[in-house]
Amino acid sequence: MTDPNGVLDAGEIDPVRRTLPVADGPAVKRQALALLRQYRRELTTVVGLHGVAALAGLAAPYVVGRLVDDITRGTEVATVDRLVGGLALAIVVQTVLVWAARRSSFRLGERVFAQLREQFMTRVMALPLSVVERAGTGDLVARTTNDVEALSHVVRFGIPSIFVAVVTLAITGVAAVVTGGWVALPILVGVPIMWLSTRRYLRFAPDGYLRERATYAVLNGVVTETAEGARTIDALGLHGIRRSRVDAALRRSFAAELYTLGLRMRWFPQVEFAYLLPVAVTLAWGGWLVSQGRASVGVVTAVALYVQQLTAPLDDLLMWLDEVQVGATSLARVIGVADVPPDRSASGEKPVDSHLRVDNVRYAYRPGRDVLGGVSLDLTPGERLAIVGPSGAGKSTLGRLMAGVDGPREGRVDVGGVRLVDLPLEALRGEVALVTQEHHVFVGTLADNLRLARPAASDAALQAALEAVDAWGWAAALPSGLSTVVGSGGHRLTEPQSQQLALARLVLADPHTLVLDEATSLLDPRAARHLESSLAAVVTGRTVVAIAHRLHTAHDADRVCVVDGGVVTEIGPHHELIEADGAYAALWRSWRDEAPVG
Repeated sequence: MTDPNGVLDAGEIDPVRRTLPVADGPAVKRQALALLRQYRRELTTVVGLHGVAALAGLAAPYVVGRLVDDITRGTEVATVDRLVGGLALAIVVQTVLVWAARRSSFRLGERVFAQLREQFMTRVMALPLSVVERAGTGDLVARTTNDVEALSHVVRFGIPSIFVAVVTLAITGVAAVVTGGWVALPILVGVPIMWLSTRRYLRFAPDGYLRERATYAVLNGVVTETAEGARTIDALGLHGIRRSRVDAALRRSFAAELYTLGLRMRWFPQVEFAYLLPVAVTLAWGGWLVSQGRASVGVVTAVALYVQQLTAPLDDLLMWLDEVQVGATSLARVIGVADVPPDRSASGEKPVDSHLRVDNVRYAYRPGRDVLGGVSLDLTPGERLAIVGPSGAGKSTLGRLMAGVDGPREGRVDVGGVRLVDLPLEALRGEVALVTQEHHVFVGTLADNLRLARPAASDAALQAALEAVDAWGWAAALPSGLSTVVGSGGHRLTEPQSQQLALARLVLADPHTLVLDEATSLLDPRAARHLESSLAAVVTGRTVVAIAHRLHTAHDADRVCVVDGGVVTEIGPHHELIEADGAYAALWRSWRDEAPVG
């Protein structure tokens, strides 16, 4: 899509491919209609209250018109007093009704938004892990923050305001026609201008706002990655590169916002003129009718006030129409998460044992570029296998396949004769669990964080899990022990403590096979060695796949698997590979010479 005025071409704004899907227009309409049907009773109450409030608001122009005519013809003070008293009463009644109507509107908005938010979070939590990781943090963070916030604003305030505006416009317009049919004719003067300008705006606005939201996602991702990797950036002197990426993302975001701003700057003046023009035309037209004896001054006054009274709700309606474009775009992105297909479908088969096999698997992140090329492994239950190799060799990818996070392009990874991708996610996590060097401490108590792995675990079980990973000492020393609030805003855990917490969750989950992808890499060598020694007692009898750069893990393993270039180059016990004097022996000598003493 291009803007005929040449403000900015679509391709210039959003060159970034969207990873997570965005719902199309029909899907957004279906969602909106479903909500309207679900809350039709509350909606009827809201519309009814606004209608009565609008009716009460009609009293002022009518009374003013009556006063003009009565004073012109001559009337008594008592009549004027009655009219003014009636006007005062109408204003009080309208004030009360407007308060009640807005209160009902806001309550409805809060209920609708709460439901949308809960649905969104449920869908996000159900997203396949492989999809979330490939999407990156930017898009998902933008949807859970910017889009949810924009949707919240529209649902809580925009929808109630639109109800008020529509009902008020309809009732006031009818009142103007009833009061003076021919006098009210100029109401239609601004309709063609408003129709054409709004139609043109709506033609370009949805895509413009969609691109704007997409650039926010890119910007969030770049900023988040830069903040998280600040130490690496500082150590490698990458400030200039990261700054250029942030600047590029900012430029795309600025260009997208400039485009939608241009749409608004051309639309707003036209609609402003369109709903102010009828007021002037009504006075001129009404004056001519009065001069011809076809209308009274009071009727013209009342109709002019009604037309003037249309300005405020019409202004609100058009203002919120713009906000609704943002809200609709955000809603499309929020409900679009539900369009992510599952990455696995349960076959109903159940593993007969805990035997893990990798049979000639190939995997590619991009078509035609395999990062694993025909890897096969057969693990004896209870075996400890260490996977080592240079960076980029495919170790972590192999670990993800062995944990069932991703499925291979070719070949299969089985446990007990059943492919991992054929198991329901709940059953899979009871068979195989993956722990990486990345971890997260959730906001809540330490006990809450641990019970994510086993909700029914007792405090004694939590303590045992912490003791297993040598973490009970610092956990017991916390201000409130297991009840200490940790995470953002709570007690700050160190990186090693956070890693130990993740490992304690693993102990509680109690799978028969563990895949540790550099799980202790954030600990100092002495602490890592101590932790792995403690963990060794816990994993006895379980199959353990350890992916690590620190080769003391390989020394303690039953077998060592060397991966290089996406293939297994060596496999066997530590001492046999050392005697073979191959790639592993070279790695071992290099690591031993560089390893810190003590």
